[in-house]
Amino acid sequence: QVQLAESGGGLVQAGGSLRLSCAASGRTNAMGWFRQTPGKEREFVATISWDGGHTYYTDSVKGRFTISRDNTKNTLYLQMNSLKPEDTAVYYCAAARTFASTSRGSDYDSWGQGTQVTVSS
Repeated sequence: QVQLAESGGGLVQAGGSLRLSCAASGRTNAMGWFRQTPGKEREFVATISWDGGHTYYTDSVKGRFTISRDNTKNTLYLQMNSLKPEDTAVYYCAAARTFASTSRGSDYDSWGQGTQVTVSS
């Protein structure tokens, strides 16, 4: 397992942008972003394959969020544009056991501590 540390969260107005980063302590397979709000289960947001060649998003963020990675820096990113109040959540990055991108939380065995994103209306 690797250690993961997210950064880049904060408070932004609706329509604004934020870029989340996730620094890994070593090389990783596929990676993903998940989010959670109080009282709700953690939900999948986006995933990227080990080489960055394949990405997949949950429907609610398609066209607004972009997941990317820089394997030379062992860093994962999530560019979030056109943010909405319903995007407010704690965002977690995770590293999967698989090379292929995956939306299943059970495929991930390393998780970061999370970073808060708050979008005001």
